Amino acid sequence: MHIAMLSPIAWRTPPRHYGPWESVVSLLTEGLVSRGHQVTLFATGDSETSGKLYSVCARGYEEDLSIIPKVWECLHISELFEHAEEFDIIHNNFDFLPLTYTGLITTPVVTTIHGFSSPGILPVYKKYNGKVFYVSISDADRSPDLDYIKTIHHGIDINQFDFQPEPDEYLIFFGRIHHDKGSKEAIEIAMACNKKLILAGIIQDEAYYKKYIVPHLDNSNVVYAGSAGPVKRNQLLGKATALLHPINFNEPFGLTVIESMACGTPVIAFNKGSMPELIENGKNGFLVNTVSEAIAAVARVKDINRAYCRHRVEQYFTINRMVEEYVQVYEMILEKRKGKKYRK
Repeated sequence: MHIAMLSPIAWRTPPRHYGPWESVVSLLTEGLVSRGHQVTLFATGDSETSGKLYSVCARGYEEDLSIIPKVWECLHISELFEHAEEFDIIHNNFDFLPLTYTGLITTPVVTTIHGFSSPGILPVYKKYNGKVFYVSISDADRSPDLDYIKTIHHGIDINQFDFQPEPDEYLIFFGRIHHDKGSKEAIEIAMACNKKLILAGIIQDEAYYKKYIVPHLDNSNVVYAGSAGPVKRNQLLGKATALLHPINFNEPFGLTVIESMACGTPVIAFNKGSMPELIENGKNGFLVNTVSEAIAAVARVKDINRAYCRHRVEQYFTINRMVEEYVQVYEMILEKRKGKKYRK
């Protein structure tokens, strides 16, 4: 099976620090190649893969601001679709724009919907609902207007995360510094508990950062550690007492939640989006609805078995499980096509 894997070009694949979509694409690509599948990764020129790399854009446009996103997105996507006949299947991880090419080719396309940036993009997905096979990354993130072939939760490379049975006395917030992710609420929770808080992640909203985060930074009780790469991420997550995840939106998945639990660190999350699919309340973390409930949950974190947090990830959220499920989807699609059931 020859798979064309279309990655976004905002960041390198895999990302140096931030880039959740690119991270999943890399893990899936490497997992497929390790199983003997032929994969051509369409990504930035500085990307790294054990498959075949095909690129037209040298670097991620978030890392090189001289690159005009729309121009290079068009060149990147069109390059793949102009070579569509060379592949058995195309796996689109680049949102809705590639869907507009699918009526012009016969190669089957599976699209992982990594989340809906707004309801305004749904018309594109609805138009190609009968042509493209959609995979959701959580049951919570499914649109009732679309048909899906499967829900496949993300998997992570468990070997990148060391289990830490004895944490230090601090809480961690790991994610975009933005209202959606609840960095302000994380500070409120930590301060009310009189716990040190380390925040890590890219500053996505500069005004929000200056208004709600900067006034509390003191390099002692509230610390901003910047955008942490894989090694630093492993250390920060692993030694934390708990990950605070007070999200203000219906999160489609939440890789950091899984990464934290892989280290043995339980998660206190607002009960929105996919969180109930990732967190067993009282077993590997707590699902709460308010800042007050989160504050109360911090006092109960010591009751969580950190080994169980790790076990849960090993059981349900590994690369192997993710790759196996995608291979099953590819085979289902190719069988439909072979049996002349391929949707046109």
